[in-house]
Amino acid sequence: MKVPNIILSNNNFTGSLPPGLFDNPQLYVLSLSRNNFYGELPNNIGNATSIRGLKLDGNNFLGKVPESIKIIDLDLLDLSNNRFSGNFFPAFWRFGPTIIDLSSNEFSGEIQADFLSGTRVLALGKNKFSGNLSRSFTRMSWLVYLDIHDNQITSKLPDFICQISTLQILNLRNNSIQGSVPDCMSNLTDLQILDLSSNHLVGEIPLNFGKLTGMIETTEVFLSLNFGINDFNWETKIKDLIVNWKKSIQGLSSNNLKLYSLLDLSSNQLSGEIPASLGSLKALKLLNVSFNKLYGRIPNSLGDLKNLESLDLSHNNLLGSISQSLAKLQQLTILDVSNKKLIGKIPVGNQMDTMNNPNFYANNSGLCGMQIRVLCPEDMSPTKPPRVESKET
Repeated sequence: MKVPNIILSNNNFTGSLPPGLFDNPQLYVLSLSRNNFYGELPNNIGNATSIRGLKLDGNNFLGKVPESIKIIDLDLLDLSNNRFSGNFFPAFWRFGPTIIDLSSNEFSGEIQADFLSGTRVLALGKNKFSGNLSRSFTRMSWLVYLDIHDNQITSKLPDFICQISTLQILNLRNNSIQGSVPDCMSNLTDLQILDLSSNHLVGEIPLNFGKLTGMIETTEVFLSLNFGINDFNWETKIKDLIVNWKKSIQGLSSNNLKLYSLLDLSSNQLSGEIPASLGSLKALKLLNVSFNKLYGRIPNSLGDLKNLESLDLSHNNLLGSISQSLAKLQQLTILDVSNKKLIGKIPVGNQMDTMNNPNFYANNSGLCGMQIRVLCPEDMSPTKPPRVESKET
């Protein structure tokens, strides 16, 4: 009897996969996640022509992925957290899997996505991909989620990225991407999470970022996929999205991504002023522009970001005072304005009264306020002159 579903995840199985496993034309779901399997995949993997879901993540597989996989009509392909290598993007004969997760492997070379027109989720983080971002991404007319963090991409951020109008999540953190941020990125109206941190970007933050409507009001993200055959139903979701969340690298659960709107441009070489238009992005929960070369004053409009929980403006050349408008941010739990040229009284009221970590105000010699236990001149009691008694002659 041919078994249509093999679910052996979360065990301690070991060894290599026998080729006979894939000589089953009725096999529909194969899930071997989080075991201790090792070795290369059998070359006859394409014989299992009915597989819709293939999950081999969290093992010790290595080597190249067999070319025969391209004839399988997959909906889900998860090979993450292994040691696969090579430049793997076989010419899937249909539209490509709906969800592809190749993260945390040793894939290399330029990313080619010519045959992934039906893919909605593409996770490629923590590999060795290099070179340019391919124009073939523009053929992915359903792409919602693109994550290429922690690779070796060296190209400029191309204008054609603006043509992927369906994008809701774009994570290119920790590469070597150069050039400026294209103005046309405001065309990505569904974009709600944008992480371009730790690259080599230059120029100014586009003024029209205030038109990123996905950051004004969040939308539902397509992140799950249901499989069903006869009386069997199996649901899987993509792994956590790894971001710099409130000063530490954390994973945001795919279950809750629809609740988050993030903009992280930190650790680049961006210059110019912080656009006041960013105050329009009222759904933002995190805004991080730290470790750049920004100058000018902190815009009053940032006080309009009513959902903001984390604001990091540190390590720039900003000057002037901290806007009292920030006291309106009732969700704020992290505020870092250290290492700048700020002066004056730190705003008080609401959440600002709890922003009392002195490290987050460090190296601003002109600041004062109760948060750092430095009295401001206007709060000091006037000193009475000494009394002089008159002498009678």
